[in-house]
Amino acid sequence: APGSPELARRISLVLHNAGIANRLDAERGLDHGAWTPLMLAWPDAAIPVVQVSINSGETPEYHYRLGQALGALRDSNILVIGSGAITHNLHAYFKGGYAADAPAPPFVTEFLDWLDVHLLAGDHQAVLHAIGQAPHGTGNHPTMDHILPLFVALGAGGEEGKATKLHASVEHGVLAMDAWRFD
Repeated sequence: APGSPELARRISLVLHNAGIANRLDAERGLDHGAWTPLMLAWPDAAIPVVQVSINSGETPEYHYRLGQALGALRDSNILVIGSGAITHNLHAYFKGGYAADAPAPPFVTEFLDWLDVHLLAGDHQAVLHAIGQAPHGTGNHPTMDHILPLFVALGAGGEEGKATKLHASVEHGVLAMDAWRFD
């Protein structure tokens, strides 16, 4: 997919104006969190793409604020996508020996059900604290890197943004690939 240095500079300025430190890196390519969903949604790669990296050392609230800043760009026909995994525990994946079509165990479904309730209710504060408050939060996310994009997308949808579930699936029992829209 083509990049857009002009859009990257605009995003950098938007983030700077929101008090979010950032830097441009013209040499870094897209990681799998960006190119995997993009190649499925736009296989001809004909849209400009600018990747904004998460900061795994920062909090869910930081990523929500990042999303809020990026949300201002939606009025300029810019789509903000947060791509991760709604559950992601590779230790459980490798240890469990799950087949590709294995059903989700209770520790996954209980977490997903909790998230569904709070996302649909618009309870952003609960969602931001899902790892500590939801059943099996840390069991589904021993590290935060795959759920942080959810908080960015949630923030980009705005405080009054309505959550709509677009897709739900689980691969290998423990890798949930639910997709949500926030607007």
